[in-house]
Amino acid sequence: MPELYDLVLKYKPDLIWSDGDWEAPESYWNSTSFLAWLYNDSPVKDIVVVNDRWCNNCSCHHGGYYNCADKYQPRTLLAHKWEMCSSIDKLSWGYRSNMNVAELMDEASIIEELVQTVSFGGNYLLNVGPTKEGVIVPIFQERLLALGRWLDTNGEAIYESKPWRVQMENSTDTVWYTSKGPVVYAIFLIWPQDNVLELSSPVPSPATQVTMLGFAGTLKWQKSSGKGLLITLPYMLPSPLPPQSGWTVKLEGVK
Repeated sequence: MPELYDLVLKYKPDLIWSDGDWEAPESYWNSTSFLAWLYNDSPVKDIVVVNDRWCNNCSCHHGGYYNCADKYQPRTLLAHKWEMCSSIDKLSWGYRSNMNVAELMDEASIIEELVQTVSFGGNYLLNVGPTKEGVIVPIFQERLLALGRWLDTNGEAIYESKPWRVQMENSTDTVWYTSKGPVVYAIFLIWPQDNVLELSSPVPSPATQVTMLGFAGTLKWQKSSGKGLLITLPYMLPSPLPPQSGWTVKLEGVK
């Protein structure tokens, strides 16, 4: 507790991420007295955000936002803000000198977790374990930089977005939706072999316009025979390198 008070008074954090709570009730940790001070009298009382790990039986019930469990995926919209916390090293939250590449998340897996989480209105926390010297090892740097490059192109569909009326296309795990005002974003994780993306959930109108993030110009589309629309994607040149994972079409004028 003295360390927590000192951290708040000295560094004035915007967020406090508590952990290791499940062994004892709040009467042992004195967490409620700290939280009462934090929200009523601390220098960050008007801005601070906390998670839900403050005592046993607290997780997923009380907190500014819910973590619930590591790698939590509700697979449905929640009324309360939530977060999915994940780690690039699938076996540890800390640094392991004996880790091997098969035990690490690849770029495609990280992007898939991020997209699924945001589609359901969650926050995505991605952990890396630094060495005892505080160094982020090169393999972790590579994964983070790859995600950053993806967000440079597709971040418009992620940052400040909200869940749409549909979260995923036809209950598949390959097309996910986010929205921002009247604009709908469809993020697809697998490039269709015929270069035609079929979306059954959006309802097009004569004013519908389709673009692709990172690609200049509009895309041709037509109404599908059932419902939804068929979008003709840009032609991708054959490459010996594996394609990136995750592309975003921006839909305007759809319902």
